[in-house]
Amino acid sequence: MKADVTTLDAKKAGTVDLSDEVFGLEPRADLLHRMVRYQLAKRRGGTVSVQDRSEVNATTAKMYRQKGTGRARHGSKKAPIFRGGGKAFGPKPRSHAIDLPKKVRALALKHALSSKVKTDMLVVLDNCELKEGKTKELKSRFAKLGFVSALIIDGAAVHDGFARAARNLPRVDVLPVQGINVYDILRHDKLVLTKAALEALEARFK
Repeated sequence: MKADVTTLDAKKAGTVDLSDEVFGLEPRADLLHRMVRYQLAKRRGGTVSVQDRSEVNATTAKMYRQKGTGRARHGSKKAPIFRGGGKAFGPKPRSHAIDLPKKVRALALKHALSSKVKTDMLVVLDNCELKEGKTKELKSRFAKLGFVSALIIDGAAVHDGFARAARNLPRVDVLPVQGINVYDILRHDKLVLTKAALEALEARFK
């Protein structure tokens, strides 16, 4: 499978071969859904916490005498039925992460990449280098390329000037190839890969 290579100035810079095993699959919605659910569950903090009756600071004295009042028998003001009492079965800090096999995660990434190819939303850039590191300059170049919502994946390291210029642009994220993930691919309209990122991805899936 061939793909055109472009530069930041919206000029053609040849073509590259895309692996059919990585970019030529028929996207499966069930795999993508499982992977997004896995990512969102894993990043949840799980820090919510309430006090149960053993943690409430209140007197341990019996509230009123056992008999003769006509009221129900109570021995503690910490009971959940009282205002200020402990919460019954309330949330406690825990992990929300779910299990997903490593091979399924790798396959979901391939399907996410293939979905961008199928919808013609994959762009291959020659490189992501910007000397000045100015947001205004990068914004004008993105306008020529038609980038509004884009995830840009570079090689092992992102060029400092490019990252500095892109960080103030809304709906544009820049990541090294190690940070590529299904959720970010799907939530952006366009996926932009540099030639270095392509080489790293194909080496990763060999």
